[in-house]
Amino acid sequence: MNDIVVTRKRFAAGKIGELRNLGLVAVLVALAVVGAVTKPDQFLRVDNVVLILTLSSIIGVITVGMTFVIIGGGIDLSVGAVVALSTVWATTKATQSYGIGGIVFCALAVGVGAGLVSGLLIAYGRLVAFIGTLAMLASARGLAIQLSQGKTQTVTFKNQSLVDLGYKKSYVLGIPPLVIIFVVVAVIGWFLLNRTTFGRRTFAIGGNPEAARLAGIDVRRHTLLLYVLSGLCCGIASVMLIILTSSGTSANGNLYELDAIAAVIIGGTLLSGGRGTLVGSVLGVLVFTTISDLFTLNNLSTAVQQITKGLIIVVAVLIQRRAAAERTSP
Repeated sequence: MNDIVVTRKRFAAGKIGELRNLGLVAVLVALAVVGAVTKPDQFLRVDNVVLILTLSSIIGVITVGMTFVIIGGGIDLSVGAVVALSTVWATTKATQSYGIGGIVFCALAVGVGAGLVSGLLIAYGRLVAFIGTLAMLASARGLAIQLSQGKTQTVTFKNQSLVDLGYKKSYVLGIPPLVIIFVVVAVIGWFLLNRTTFGRRTFAIGGNPEAARLAGIDVRRHTLLLYVLSGLCCGIASVMLIILTSSGTSANGNLYELDAIAAVIIGGTLLSGGRGTLVGSVLGVLVFTTISDLFTLNNLSTAVQQITKGLIIVVAVLIQRRAAAERTSP
């Protein structure tokens, strides 16, 4: 009987998720219509669509890691600062002297290392995720400023072939390599979340960590791995950012945590953990990037963009809370 109840709940949750994803697709269509009406000569251009997809790719990779963390019942406020630190460390003269391999390895290693430290503090040091990642945010941003001395570090001519991936001549069938990287990361993330034991344990820990522990899951080790995964995604995103900008600076990744968390929330992932979908998160990234593009084309300030994103987050959370209350009510 219990198995039947669980199956019905999963089926109902799946249907709700499908409806939410369809709603996000409808929002994207509506935004496209707005763009076509307000700025038809600019919004509908192929170059602008490619720009939206490219900008979505960087924050999208970070959002994949954030989705895992939030489903697992945590939060990661340090992603933007970790991206900044990774780009700075990977573009120092010492690192660049090892060539493209050195740049990529350093960026990934810094991301994974930061995620490992955050995970250890939270899983084994028993710090609240908010505090642990907030401390990492401050530390990573400060270290990035210290390493770069507040200056922008450009990629040397020796490593020019890396940044060449950001130019049209490197597009594959008209698709930028950064978009391809995002698609690959998203597909791997979807498979990991929905078709592996790791994904099932992530949902279990986010839903009820004590029950997951009693079921034999090593909650602390798994929590550590979730933050390492988030750090890895930050490292990948930092490589993409270096390709896009040909540089590293301590100002990189500003408010990336806001964009990633917002995309995850409007994509249907519960802030309390235990439920979520990567497809929704990806659609959430596209929605926010398209909104930013529309605001830019219509000469609206960055402040207005941030205010709008904040309001969207509040509305999404209120809708989640109301839906949760309706499900638990008799």
